[in-house]
Amino acid sequence: MLSHILYSPLEQFEILVLIPLYFKGLDFSITNETIVLVIIFLFFAVFFSASLNPKDSMFSVIPSKIQIIFESIFTILISLIVDNLGKTEGQKYFPILFSIFLYVVSLNLIGLIPYSFTLTSHLIVTFTLALFIFIALNIICIKKHGFAFFSLFFPGGTSVILAFLLVPIELISYIFKPVSLSIRLFANMMAGHTLLKVIAGFGWTLSGSSGILFLIHYIPLLILIPLFGLELGVALIQSFVFLILICIYLNDSINLH
Repeated sequence: MLSHILYSPLEQFEILVLIPLYFKGLDFSITNETIVLVIIFLFFAVFFSASLNPKDSMFSVIPSKIQIIFESIFTILISLIVDNLGKTEGQKYFPILFSIFLYVVSLNLIGLIPYSFTLTSHLIVTFTLALFIFIALNIICIKKHGFAFFSLFFPGGTSVILAFLLVPIELISYIFKPVSLSIRLFANMMAGHTLLKVIAGFGWTLSGSSGILFLIHYIPLLILIPLFGLELGVALIQSFVFLILICIYLNDSINLH
């Protein structure tokens, strides 16, 4: 089984049914994807409950190294959100945007743990997340501006003749926002994990050889170290990119850009 996984780089993205559960034609089976989601939920439940309890809180007046890291991330995020949305709107939407960032970065990072599962390597996961965010942005825009929402597809000062060309283009580009948002995250995470698995499989194959080929197998193993660091950076950067794009789309919904 292990050799099959190493020789098949895409095997790591397979959703495995651990406990089959079916009810009236509906599939409620527990999969490896379900386990990862439960682990992430439990982690945040324990983390936030501990941080909100003054007696058990991991945060103190004199910050530890871990606390400095969390405070730095918090400062970067709130600065990023305020720069894109303004101080008033940025503070208003910060909780939900911060939660989305933590959720995405957790899905990205947990996939770097051996024998874990990268949920963001599945397009259906990233597209579903992007689609619900896109629907929420439209609700915010319609609630704030009403029928002026449709001015997004008809730039001011545009002649009627150009409208027949610009409106379809603006409409298509607007509809494809969740598609581009989800594909960007999915493609980067899938490509990076596939590359890691290919090189690991190459090293595993060479380790079973003899002579000089056995000595060569240390080369791909050494290459894995910087690649793992690169993939860690990609996981963090893609989470920030995902958040920045949401902020840009939210700013468009609020200000009708």
